[in-house]
Amino acid sequence: MLGAARLDLNTYEEVEHDRSATVQALIVVVAVTIASIIGEILGGQDVEPIRALIIGIVRGVASWALWALATWLIGATILKTEDTEADWGQLARGTGFAQTPGLLNFFIFIPVVGGVIALVAFLWTVACMVIAVRQSLDYTSTWRAVFVLALAFIPVLVMNGIVFIVTGGSAATP
Repeated sequence: MLGAARLDLNTYEEVEHDRSATVQALIVVVAVTIASIIGEILGGQDVEPIRALIIGIVRGVASWALWALATWLIGATILKTEDTEADWGQLARGTGFAQTPGLLNFFIFIPVVGGVIALVAFLWTVACMVIAVRQSLDYTSTWRAVFVLALAFIPVLVMNGIVFIVTGGSAATP
């Protein structure tokens, strides 16, 4: 997790090729989701904690899996390069570990600086996601990775919008 947060290219390469790290990536996603929900609850969000945790964890894991799938489909087929060779697991592991900075969302309850912390965590996570995708898809262009991530986020937004509507606007956000 530290290597991923430090944007260490070797860490992303190792995670990409270590099939046993998929469960670890899932654990990172769940930990980030729990930290975010606890931060919201401590910040005064009026939610049922157990319901928020259950919905949040399901949403977090589903968002991660769908984003990895969409990124793989777009990045390894439509926008692939000569060097692109990847499977869903490689994208899932990389993007899972890339969510590590989201652990900072635990601190969003802190008055005044909580919003800054959330912004820093978000931007840092985006940078990690770009590195994860670039390395997993063997791209030489960072902008190609950014474009693939942006396109792949569309189905994630749609899914989360549907969940938001179905759950009555639950504050359980990953």
